[in-house]
Amino acid sequence: MSTQEAAGVGAAELGRGDWDVVVVGAGTAGCYAAATIANAGYDVVILERKSPEEAGHIACGDALKGANAFPDAIPKSQLESAFTNTGVDHGRFEIPQEDTVLEIPVPGELAVVDRWEYGRKVIEGAANAGATFHYDTVVQDVRQGDDGTVIGVDAIRKGDPQTYDAEIVVDGAGSLSILQDKADLADSTFDTNVTYSQFCSAYREIVHVDEPVEWSDALVFKPTERAAGYLWYFPRTETEINAGLGFQMTEEPMHLVEDLKRDLRNRAEFEGARVEDKLGAALPTRRPYDSAVHPGFVAVGDAAGHVNPTTGGGIAGAAYAGTYAAEQAIEAMEQGTVDEDVLWRYNERVMDHFGARYAALDVYNILSTAVDIDELMGLLAAMPGEQIAEALYSGSANLGWGLKIKALLKARGHYGTVWNLYKTKQRADELLAHYEEYPDSPAAFDAWQRERDRLMESVYETTGADPKY
Repeated sequence: MSTQEAAGVGAAELGRGDWDVVVVGAGTAGCYAAATIANAGYDVVILERKSPEEAGHIACGDALKGANAFPDAIPKSQLESAFTNTGVDHGRFEIPQEDTVLEIPVPGELAVVDRWEYGRKVIEGAANAGATFHYDTVVQDVRQGDDGTVIGVDAIRKGDPQTYDAEIVVDGAGSLSILQDKADLADSTFDTNVTYSQFCSAYREIVHVDEPVEWSDALVFKPTERAAGYLWYFPRTETEINAGLGFQMTEEPMHLVEDLKRDLRNRAEFEGARVEDKLGAALPTRRPYDSAVHPGFVAVGDAAGHVNPTTGGGIAGAAYAGTYAAEQAIEAMEQGTVDEDVLWRYNERVMDHFGARYAALDVYNILSTAVDIDELMGLLAAMPGEQIAEALYSGSANLGWGLKIKALLKARGHYGTVWNLYKTKQRADELLAHYEEYPDSPAAFDAWQRERDRLMESVYETTGADPKY
């Protein structure tokens, strides 16, 4: 019997109904939250809809940025066996419209992982910390007190109704979480301005080839033919490739999956390849939630928009979000209150660590929906790789005069797009500065939102894009 199965059986034998914290979802954010809470001596249960055998198996690009800087709640040494390629050090951006390949340096430590093995390891890490797991458990509803405070969830576990009472519920249930549909969050700051159009569909296959690929040290990106999205080829090893694509939910999925299949057929390195483990998922390509707290309730990871909206990367951010939420939950329980005021520090830490940067990056995502894809690719082909990397990972980019002149000379015929991008960068910088002044309490939240919304009106005016929020 596995460690996590043993933890689940033990809790069932005890017949417990009350928990300090209930975590919904055994993903990265949920497991780091549970491990942090268990390490502090509190009783925490993770409710996972999948079986023990399938838990941790999700669709993912498998690329991990920030592999050297995970929180300590689950020691990195427990995860390293899932890191299958630590030799990747840059992005390779293919632009067929310009017959160009951009080699883009990526700051920080990169790795490609076996996502299912990684999923098993974070589950094992949370179980080792003392978290209990209830598998085959599907949450049906959120329980709230008369004042709206979340006090637990109702679920079906292996066909039987179950009630889970808790001081705090952590929503790690992923994109478009059912918990947020079921809970009444109207009387708090929790962000309910969420629609399907702010999300992306992703599909990936694990492809095996006979000969090592030449780009095993790179993450390969390529624009899709007909939509705001991209294909990816991420090498788990020299001969095992995660091949996939992401696209906005407003696009037709099967048509775009055909783009991936066509590209696979036309690449010489994939001739005779064997495909296994086809899987799809949804992920947020939007700014982080303005607030992810409600009395007795916090959302983490994909369930709170904690994903880089330009690359889809979210593993490291989810680990930190889960940790920050858990640390704030512990403080709340120690203070004897689970009100928004005491949970608020979680929002601040997320915005300070990566949320502000992701909100600025979303501006470029918005721009991509309003410009001609060939024009945009022509401009990217003219830009230095270092500055593209800076824009992708910092939310801004600075060009010296020499590089500006060089880029302008190469961008002849794309000056309208150059000007649009320049003005968009100004809007992104303004938004980044505003997010860096995220309020330190709910009292100042409404005023902060009003100014942010004013800045977003400027973004839409500059880019010509339809409003996203």
